[in-house]
Amino acid sequence: MREMSIDSIRVHLTNYQRVVILKVKESDRYLPIWIGAAEADAIAVTLQDVNVPRPLTHDLLRSVISSMGATVNQIIVSDLNNDTFFAKIVIQHNGTTMEIDARPSDAIALAVRTQAPIFAEDTVLERASVEMDADTGKPMIPIDGESKEPQEVGEDELKRLSAFTDFIDTLNLEDLGDAATDTSKE
Repeated sequence: MREMSIDSIRVHLTNYQRVVILKVKESDRYLPIWIGAAEADAIAVTLQDVNVPRPLTHDLLRSVISSMGATVNQIIVSDLNNDTFFAKIVIQHNGTTMEIDARPSDAIALAVRTQAPIFAEDTVLERASVEMDADTGKPMIPIDGESKEPQEVGEDELKRLSAFTDFIDTLNLEDLGDAATDTSKE
């Protein structure tokens, strides 16, 4: 399991779908997760420290958890099945740890409100993350399971990552450095 940070939230230029880009801390590995517009906005308003006149759903959830005397310890992007990500919210209450199933977008929206760390299982990262070459800005993959030397992603590998092909084609490393909360169109 690896700790992640929110690198950015992007809007795809042609279809206006949102993607939250998580980054493995101290690495050039990124995990793009497509999310809904409402969840993207819920994450972005907190990251941008925007005050809303009434609590959003994730604010309500944070308040309920807090009112019960519980804390959010962490969230985990725990699985990927048929191009759908799964997450768990790990809550501590009266000395008991509970894991609650959630969509990653909701878990991330709660994590930014509670300052809880975000993690991703290694199996999810192996299947869906993309390593970016800092020099070329192109996605890279290992030559084989044992090699540490990356090579450019071939057409067959891009087809395997079909859920992220549009994202990978439009990714620009220069944008990633500036945009922890960039919600503008690419």
